[in-house]
Amino acid sequence: MSWGGWDPFNVTEDADLGIRAAGHGYTVGVINSTTYEEANNHIGNWIRQRSRWIKGYMQTVLVHTRHPVALVRRVGWRNAVGFALLIGGTPLTFLLAPPLWAMYVVWLLTRTHVFDVLFPPLTLYVSLFNLLIGNGLMIYLNMLAVFKREYYHLLPFAFLNPLYWVLHTIAAYKALWQLFTRPFYWEKTRHGISKFLDTTSSTHP
Repeated sequence: MSWGGWDPFNVTEDADLGIRAAGHGYTVGVINSTTYEEANNHIGNWIRQRSRWIKGYMQTVLVHTRHPVALVRRVGWRNAVGFALLIGGTPLTFLLAPPLWAMYVVWLLTRTHVFDVLFPPLTLYVSLFNLLIGNGLMIYLNMLAVFKREYYHLLPFAFLNPLYWVLHTIAAYKALWQLFTRPFYWEKTRHGISKFLDTTSSTHP
Protein backbone atom coordinates (compact mmCIF):
# COMPACT_ATOMS: atom_id res chain seq x y z
CA MET A 1 0.00 0.00 0.00
CA SER A 2 1.04 3.61 -0.50
CA TRP A 3 2.00 5.57 2.62
CA GLY A 4 1.63 8.94 0.96
CA GLY A 5 -1.46 11.11 1.33
CA TRP A 6 -4.46 9.59 3.07
CA ASP A 7 -7.41 7.31 2.47
CA PRO A 8 -10.24 9.54 1.15
CA PHE A 9 -12.80 6.79 1.80
CA ASN A 10 -12.00 6.43 5.50
CA VAL A 11 -14.71 7.99 7.69
CA THR A 12 -12.36 8.41 10.68
CA GLU A 13 -9.52 10.21 8.98
CA ASP A 14 -7.46 10.84 12.11
CA ALA A 15 -7.08 7.11 12.75
CA ASP A 16 -5.79 6.60 9.22
CA LEU A 17 -3.54 9.64 9.37
CA GLY A 18 -2.12 8.58 12.74
CA ILE A 19 -0.73 5.26 11.52
CA ARG A 20 0.49 6.87 8.30
CA ALA A 21 2.32 9.54 10.32
CA ALA A 22 3.94 6.77 12.38
CA GLY A 23 5.03 5.13 9.15
CA HIS A 24 6.94 8.31 8.30
CA GLY A 25 8.61 8.41 11.72
CA TYR A 26 6.36 11.01 13.32
CA THR A 27 4.94 10.82 16.82
CA VAL A 28 1.33 11.80 17.42
CA GLY A 29 0.64 13.39 20.80
CA VAL A 30 -2.07 15.16 22.76
CA ILE A 31 -1.90 18.90 23.40
CA ASN A 32 -2.89 20.04 26.88
CA SER A 33 -5.37 22.68 25.84
CA THR A 34 -9.02 23.65 26.00
CA THR A 35 -11.42 22.91 23.16
CA TYR A 36 -14.55 24.97 22.72
CA GLU A 37 -16.21 22.45 20.44
CA GLU A 38 -19.75 21.64 21.46
CA ALA A 39 -20.23 18.44 23.46
CA ASN A 40 -22.55 15.87 21.94
CA ASN A 41 -25.39 15.64 24.47
CA HIS A 42 -28.16 13.75 22.60
CA ILE A 43 -28.00 9.94 22.67
CA GLY A 44 -29.14 9.36 19.08
CA ASN A 45 -26.75 12.00 17.79
CA TRP A 46 -23.97 10.54 19.93
CA ILE A 47 -24.54 7.03 18.56
CA ARG A 48 -24.40 8.34 14.99
CA GLN A 49 -21.10 10.03 15.74
CA ARG A 50 -19.56 7.06 17.54
CA SER A 51 -20.73 4.52 14.97
CA ARG A 52 -18.96 6.54 12.27
CA TRP A 53 -15.78 6.70 14.35
CA ILE A 54 -15.87 2.96 15.10
CA LYS A 55 -16.57 2.13 11.44
CA GLY A 56 -13.52 4.22 10.56
CA TYR A 57 -11.45 2.24 13.07
CA MET A 58 -12.58 -0.97 11.37
CA GLN A 59 -11.72 0.45 7.94
CA THR A 60 -8.29 1.56 9.15
CA VAL A 61 -7.49 -1.90 10.53
CA LEU A 62 -8.68 -3.68 7.40
CA VAL A 63 -6.63 -1.40 5.14
CA HIS A 64 -3.39 -1.32 7.10
CA THR A 65 -3.25 -4.99 8.09
CA ARG A 66 -3.57 -6.32 4.56
CA HIS A 67 0.22 -6.70 4.64
CA PRO A 68 1.05 -7.16 8.34
CA VAL A 69 4.75 -7.84 7.84
CA ALA A 70 5.11 -4.64 5.81
CA LEU A 71 3.20 -2.76 8.52
CA VAL A 72 5.62 -3.93 11.23
CA ARG A 73 8.63 -3.06 9.08
CA ARG A 74 7.24 0.39 8.39
CA VAL A 75 6.10 1.49 11.86
CA GLY A 76 8.03 -0.89 14.15
CA TRP A 77 6.65 -3.67 16.29
CA ARG A 78 5.75 -1.41 19.24
CA ASN A 79 3.64 0.91 17.10
CA ALA A 80 2.13 -2.08 15.31
CA VAL A 81 1.09 -3.66 18.61
CA GLY A 82 -0.31 -0.35 19.86
CA PHE A 83 -2.20 0.06 16.59
CA ALA A 84 -3.66 -3.44 16.86
CA LEU A 85 -4.72 -2.99 20.49
CA LEU A 86 -6.16 0.51 20.18
CA ILE A 87 -7.55 0.77 16.66
CA GLY A 88 -8.34 -2.92 16.30
CA GLY A 89 -9.08 -3.75 19.91
CA THR A 90 -11.54 -0.91 20.50
CA PRO A 91 -14.30 -2.08 18.13
CA LEU A 92 -13.55 -5.72 18.94
CA THR A 93 -14.05 -5.07 22.66
CA PHE A 94 -17.41 -3.41 22.05
CA LEU A 95 -18.55 -6.20 19.72
CA LEU A 96 -17.57 -8.97 22.16
CA ALA A 97 -19.37 -7.38 25.10
CA PRO A 98 -22.92 -8.73 24.43
CA PRO A 99 -21.81 -12.40 24.11
CA LEU A 100 -19.85 -12.04 27.35
CA TRP A 101 -22.82 -10.41 29.08
CA ALA A 102 -25.02 -13.27 27.88
CA MET A 103 -22.56 -15.84 29.23
CA TYR A 104 -22.53 -14.07 32.59
CA VAL A 105 -26.34 -14.05 32.78
CA VAL A 106 -26.46 -17.78 31.94
CA TRP A 107 -23.87 -18.51 34.63
CA LEU A 108 -25.70 -16.30 37.14
CA LEU A 109 -28.98 -18.13 36.58
CA THR A 110 -27.66 -21.69 36.29
CA ARG A 111 -24.22 -21.69 37.98
CA THR A 112 -23.10 -23.90 35.12
CA HIS A 113 -19.46 -25.02 34.79
CA VAL A 114 -19.60 -25.22 31.00
CA PHE A 115 -17.68 -21.94 30.69
CA ASP A 116 -14.85 -23.00 33.01
CA VAL A 117 -12.65 -24.06 30.11
CA LEU A 118 -12.88 -20.53 28.68
CA PHE A 119 -12.17 -18.82 31.99
CA PRO A 120 -9.39 -20.53 33.94
CA PRO A 121 -8.59 -18.86 37.30
CA LEU A 122 -5.88 -16.57 35.88
CA THR A 123 -8.17 -15.27 33.12
CA LEU A 124 -10.98 -14.83 35.63
CA TYR A 125 -8.83 -12.81 38.02
CA VAL A 126 -7.43 -10.62 35.25
CA SER A 127 -10.96 -10.00 33.97
CA LEU A 128 -12.17 -9.11 37.45
CA PHE A 129 -9.23 -6.72 37.87
CA ASN A 130 -10.04 -5.05 34.55
CA LEU A 131 -13.71 -4.78 35.46
CA LEU A 132 -13.14 -3.16 38.85
CA ILE A 133 -9.89 -1.24 38.44
CA GLY A 134 -10.40 -0.42 34.77
CA ASN A 135 -13.85 1.06 35.28
CA GLY A 136 -12.65 2.76 38.46
CA LEU A 137 -9.85 4.47 36.56
CA MET A 138 -12.19 5.54 33.78
CA ILE A 139 -14.59 7.04 36.31
CA TYR A 140 -11.66 8.85 37.91
CA LEU A 141 -10.51 10.20 34.53
CA ASN A 142 -14.03 11.46 33.89
CA MET A 143 -13.86 13.26 37.22
CA LEU A 144 -10.57 15.02 36.46
CA ALA A 145 -12.11 17.54 34.09
CA VAL A 146 -14.91 18.15 36.58
CA PHE A 147 -12.43 18.89 39.37
CA LYS A 148 -10.24 21.02 37.10
CA ARG A 149 -13.17 23.20 36.01
CA GLU A 150 -14.89 23.03 39.42
CA TYR A 151 -18.11 21.77 37.86
CA TYR A 152 -18.84 19.65 40.91
CA HIS A 153 -22.51 19.27 40.07
CA LEU A 154 -21.43 17.02 37.17
CA LEU A 155 -19.63 14.52 39.41
CA PRO A 156 -22.52 12.01 39.66
CA PHE A 157 -22.53 11.58 35.88
CA ALA A 158 -19.03 10.11 36.04
CA PHE A 159 -20.51 7.01 37.69
CA LEU A 160 -22.57 6.34 34.57
CA ASN A 161 -19.42 5.13 32.83
CA PRO A 162 -20.70 1.50 32.53
CA LEU A 163 -23.74 2.83 30.65
CA TYR A 164 -21.31 4.69 28.41
CA TRP A 165 -19.80 1.33 27.35
CA VAL A 166 -23.25 -0.11 26.64
CA LEU A 167 -23.94 2.77 24.28
CA HIS A 168 -20.58 2.16 22.61
CA THR A 169 -21.61 -1.45 21.99
CA ILE A 170 -24.81 -0.30 20.28
CA ALA A 171 -22.76 2.07 18.14
CA ALA A 172 -20.27 -0.70 17.32
CA TYR A 173 -22.91 -3.07 15.98
CA LYS A 174 -24.38 -0.26 13.91
CA ALA A 175 -20.86 0.43 12.60
CA LEU A 176 -20.37 -3.24 11.71
CA TRP A 177 -23.66 -3.30 9.82
CA GLN A 178 -22.76 -0.15 7.92
CA LEU A 179 -19.30 -1.51 7.15
CA PHE A 180 -21.01 -4.08 4.92
CA THR A 181 -23.98 -2.03 3.73
CA ARG A 182 -22.73 1.60 3.57
CA PRO A 183 -18.97 1.46 4.12
CA PHE A 184 -18.17 4.98 2.89
CA TYR A 185 -21.26 6.75 4.21
CA TRP A 186 -20.28 9.74 6.34
CA GLU A 187 -22.99 9.98 8.98
CA LYS A 188 -23.30 13.63 9.96
CA THR A 189 -23.37 14.81 13.56
CA ARG A 190 -25.88 17.51 14.37
CA HIS A 191 -24.45 20.64 15.97
CA GLY A 192 -26.07 23.55 17.70
CA ILE A 193 -28.09 21.37 20.09
CA SER A 194 -26.31 22.39 23.29
CA LYS A 195 -28.09 24.55 25.86
CA PHE A 196 -25.22 27.01 25.61
CA LEU A 197 -24.14 28.71 22.42
CA ASP A 198 -20.40 29.34 22.12
CA THR A 199 -19.72 31.74 19.29
CA THR A 200 -15.99 31.03 19.44
CA SER A 201 -16.35 27.38 18.46
CA SER A 202 -16.15 26.04 14.96
CA THR A 203 -18.55 23.52 13.46
CA HIS A 204 -17.18 20.20 12.31
CA PRO A 205 -18.98 17.36 10.50
